Amino acid sequence: MGKTANNGFILIVDDNPTNLSVLCEALNSEGFRFRVAVDGETAIAQAERNQPELILLDVQMPGIDGFETCRRLKANPVTQNIPIIFTTALADTESKTKGFSLGAVDYIPKPFAHEEVIARVRVHLQLKQLTESLEQQVSDRTKALQQAQVQLVQQEKLSTLGELIAGIGHEINNPINFISSNIPPLQEYISGVTKLLLLYEQEYPNPTAKITTAIKDLDINFILEDMVKILNSLEVGSERIQNLSNSLRNFSRSDSDTKISADLHQGLDSTLIILQHRLKANGERPGIKVIKNYGVLPEVNCYIGQMNQVFMNILANAIDALDEAIILGKIINLIPQIKIVTEIDSEQLVIIRIADNGIGIPEQFKKRLFEPLFTTKTVGKGTGLGLSIAYQIVVEKHKGVLEVNSQPGMGSEFIIKIPA
Repeated sequence: MGKTANNGFILIVDDNPTNLSVLCEALNSEGFRFRVAVDGETAIAQAERNQPELILLDVQMPGIDGFETCRRLKANPVTQNIPIIFTTALADTESKTKGFSLGAVDYIPKPFAHEEVIARVRVHLQLKQLTESLEQQVSDRTKALQQAQVQLVQQEKLSTLGELIAGIGHEINNPINFISSNIPPLQEYISGVTKLLLLYEQEYPNPTAKITTAIKDLDINFILEDMVKILNSLEVGSERIQNLSNSLRNFSRSDSDTKISADLHQGLDSTLIILQHRLKANGERPGIKVIKNYGVLPEVNCYIGQMNQVFMNILANAIDALDEAIILGKIINLIPQIKIVTEIDSEQLVIIRIADNGIGIPEQFKKRLFEPLFTTKTVGKGTGLGLSIAYQIVVEKHKGVLEVNSQPGMGSEFIIKIPA
């Protein structure tokens, strides 16, 4: 082994010129880069500014000794992982034990033997490199496992949610079709019966006492007028249920294997209909106002079911943020709102902006928002998977971009960009 990894250097800490000369000559002869400090305070300052690969630290020095220097280096997060080898004439077990307990990795006894210095330095540099390599491999494997976990959860959620919603949509569709298809003939029948009753009234203006009593008890005029209103209400209600059924079926479209051309506006609208119950006013806050500023978008080649899942996660998070803002008193005399803007830019990227006027996201959390299992919600309110799933769908599945703009107290805006 020649020079240290990554063109790093070894820091020699010793106040004795003879010791420094021997160590410098030994390291230099093997091509190692090194720097020198003559006391503990200087060594700590140097190590903080530019971390060495290894420190050769004398125990007996003026000012703070090697043990205290080691303790301070190991207490500092910036320098705590740097291997430290003590250089000392102290050979007693107590001194060695103290050094190891403070975090040192080895001892080199004085007077120095050239071969021993080089051998110990090489061993510990190799150990450091192996440790860093292993840590990187563990980190990479952990990230890969987290991504695999998120993908499995995403697939399971999409599959389960799709089957559930599709089933509900289908079950709703059959009875509502029966109701809606029978409303028009019922309207005709009621209209015919009403005309017949009016004709009877004209042809027989003086009915018997029994009929007169029945008409009075029924309040026939009111009933004839109210039946029309009831039928109109049934018609409006059945149309709303049909729209909900269509939205459920559109939201849950199975497209896990194939991209299709789809209208993203329809996906947004379907998601909003499904979330309608959460947008309405409740005992703690007024209704959330949804402002839609849709541009002219082409149909986009995408996994529409998964894109709907992205819309669901981001819109549901916006509602959660507004609910929290109301509870914390952050929105006072303001109407909670969600604004959705869509456009296509000059690079043929479809851009969807979903913004709320909630509490915003603290700066320290923004960089971690899309990490698997990271959540700022209280226990039981979130799994930390929603936004990481959304990120994978947009970035990995659609080769797009998912960004967030937010300032505490100023709300949050999520920006989705995918190729048209």
